[in-house]
Amino acid sequence: MLILSINTADNEIIDLSLEKEGTLLSHKRIKAHRSQAEKLLPAIEKLMLSAKERLGSLTKIKVEHRGSSFTSLRIGVLTANALAYALGIPVETFVADKKNVKKNNNFNIIIPKYDRDPDIKIKINEYF
Repeated sequence: MLILSINTADNEIIDLSLEKEGTLLSHKRIKAHRSQAEKLLPAIEKLMLSAKERLGSLTKIKVEHRGSSFTSLRIGVLTANALAYALGIPVETFVADKKNVKKNNNFNIIIPKYDRDPDIKIKINEYF
């Protein structure tokens, strides 16, 4: 089993690891101050290359689905869901949480769980 783990719960860091048969092959911790969207996929590619593995060899993806950073957490979860779907492999959370795992046919979808309500501010045009 080749497992990719993704953690973007902190908006300052991307934490990735690759494990094969219970042995850690590679681990990357990348500074990504509010830049997870730009750095996550290239970091996954570098992680796979450093371990001399192909993306198509993955058998499972684990993702951190809980945290307080709305955007960075969502980026990690959505990337994990999309990769798992594209590769036809399971995606799961680090800690079992049935409430935040939705089944869609034979595929699991991980739902982010935020520690607080998102703080989204929208500037409304003065004419409305």
